[in-house]
Amino acid sequence: MAINWFPGHMHKARKEIKKVMPQMDLIIEVLDARLPFSSENPLVPALRQDTPLIKVLNKRDLADPEVTRQWQESMERDKGVRAITLTHNQRGEALGILKLAREMTAHRNLERSALRVMILGIPNVGKSTLINTLAGRPIAKTGNEPAVTKAQQIIKLPDNILLYDTPGFLWPKLSPAACGYRLAVSGAIRSAVIEYDDVAMFAAEYLLRAYPEALKSRYGLDPLPADGLAVLDAIASRRNFFSRGGVPDLHKVSEVLLNELRSGKLGRISLETPVMVAAEAQAEESEKPAPG
Repeated sequence: MAINWFPGHMHKARKEIKKVMPQMDLIIEVLDARLPFSSENPLVPALRQDTPLIKVLNKRDLADPEVTRQWQESMERDKGVRAITLTHNQRGEALGILKLAREMTAHRNLERSALRVMILGIPNVGKSTLINTLAGRPIAKTGNEPAVTKAQQIIKLPDNILLYDTPGFLWPKLSPAACGYRLAVSGAIRSAVIEYDDVAMFAAEYLLRAYPEALKSRYGLDPLPADGLAVLDAIASRRNFFSRGGVPDLHKVSEVLLNELRSGKLGRISLETPVMVAAEAQAEESEKPAPG
């Protein structure tokens, strides 16, 4: 299944970001710490040039700490990039972003002109909550459903900082395909446009490979099933999720697996690693037809 979700307001936001980003002094990109690559915006490296960039790996309490460390190291190899981690309930750490922004733009005289900072992030990554924390008041609307923010706004912050908020959006082609699946697993794509069974199967296959102990601990699956479908069937049996005729209710068990994975009930799980992403990129490149 190809996962693609691009509402009209996201297309408009993409055009606005292209127009405004070159005017910024600093960029803050909020990422999901569980999938930092898949939750990146491809416009940032294409448009930022030498503009300083702070990558905020949010929801670190849900991600594998060792994998998060690997991502931080990988990201900070790029010039002008700082990568920090954050959780939703650490106000002091969140406010430290403003201090870091001033340090990274120390050459700017904020008494003469405001520091222009763009903040962006995909749907449901926690951008609006972070904005409210930085502003010290409820400005950005928050919610559990993706794509709550639908229009750009400029927010005045302390120390003469202007924060340009942008709608959270995904890009038209979610490539490679695994990125779309990982975004769906995390909850970044509206549930109405995904096939729960398909996405949960992807999640189950990944957990079998990367976090088998989480499946054993949460669902008592010992020995482990052979594949993703068998995982869903086994969970259905353990939780007594059956349709008429004793058939496993795959939709219900899929909802349970995805919801429990997203909420952290399976433990701290990262959905991708730098090595994994590099291998996927290499495989995609090798599959492209030769020129001519």
